[in-house]
Amino acid sequence: MDLQHKLEPKVVAIIPARYYSNRFEGKPLAKIMGKPMIQHVYERAMAAPILSRVAVATDDERIADCIRGFGGEVVMTRPDHASGTDRLAEAASLMDVPEQDVVVNIQGDQPLFPVEVVEQVARPLLDDPALPMATLIYQIIRKEEIDDPNHVKTVFDRNGMALYFSRASIPYQRDPGHPPPPTYYKHLGFYAYRKGFLLTFVSLPEGEWERFEKLEQLRALEYGYRIKVVLTEHDSIEVDTPKDLARVEELLNNVQAFKR
Repeated sequence: MDLQHKLEPKVVAIIPARYYSNRFEGKPLAKIMGKPMIQHVYERAMAAPILSRVAVATDDERIADCIRGFGGEVVMTRPDHASGTDRLAEAASLMDVPEQDVVVNIQGDQPLFPVEVVEQVARPLLDDPALPMATLIYQIIRKEEIDDPNHVKTVFDRNGMALYFSRASIPYQRDPGHPPPPTYYKHLGFYAYRKGFLLTFVSLPEGEWERFEKLEQLRALEYGYRIKVVLTEHDSIEVDTPKDLARVEELLNNVQAFKR
């Protein structure tokens, strides 16, 4: 039993964070309730029971100093990565994460993410050792998100495997006058990868669908790899602009006021 326990895959979380951004420079260090946003994300990740380790992957000393300042683990990565997934893969290698362990990519701009989603996205890979990758989806409630290209939609098969992701509103309803309307699902930016597959994924050439849609996950589908989609009841707010930051702070203020 002890040997079996030692061989069970562990789950680690890596939070890619970069300082420079076209829309919001220095975003990870922006203060929310007096605390850097990246610290909010890190502390939420640390509260997830399934995680054995949490680290921030960055190429910026200002972010690294912030992480060390509150006692977090930081991994310094190369500055020339094209995407957060490439940074994630390098960090997982530098951390010596075993091939069968599960690496969860937590976005550094979602300071209010529900802790439960970490278990939800990682669990399929623990239950199915052959599964390379999983991600989260959420049923769209706000109609304005259906046609918004910033909210990525997805369709999937009856086994919960992704068929396609798109910035377009899929599925397309040919006859809108014939009810009922389709149910739309949006993709949330939480991923879980088998560490071995993560290294394979970043070594693959850019896919044709990926090039058009600017969606990395399409590369996996184009090269024939399965992606398990997990329907969650939790939405998550992304901070892309200072206006989003103000909204998050207002929500936190309301929560604290309710607790008092």
